Amino acid sequence: MPRYELALILKAMQRPETAATIRRTVETLMERGAIVRGLENLGERRLPYKISKHNERHTRGGYFLIDFHAAPSILTGLLDHLDRDVDVVRPTVLKTDQVQPRGPCCAVEVASKPQVTRQK
Repeated sequence: MPRYELALILKAMQRPETAATIRRTVETLMERGAIVRGLENLGERRLPYKISKHNERHTRGGYFLIDFHAAPSILTGLLDHLDRDVDVVRPTVLKTDQVQPRGPCCAVEVASKPQVTRQK
């Protein structure tokens, strides 16, 4: 199963309501066969622009990242479910790479090349 990251923006709520929404989202993932690996709270902050969702205009939101493994076939249904959730302002699923690139980065390669000097 590929590894994914679910970036959620929740509407600004009190802590118990936010915890209930996160719990509901994680339970939905697990019901659909996903394996949740991690949850990260990035805090509440001002949105970069006003977002209208479910007949409300949002200017603040809580940012969360959920790391999970799942079959690609569940993603469409998951996003449809999250779009209908009145507490979720913006759900985004990103596929993350499991293999880290090996070898020197481009800055090291450039530094190892000989410099060309101009003649006067």
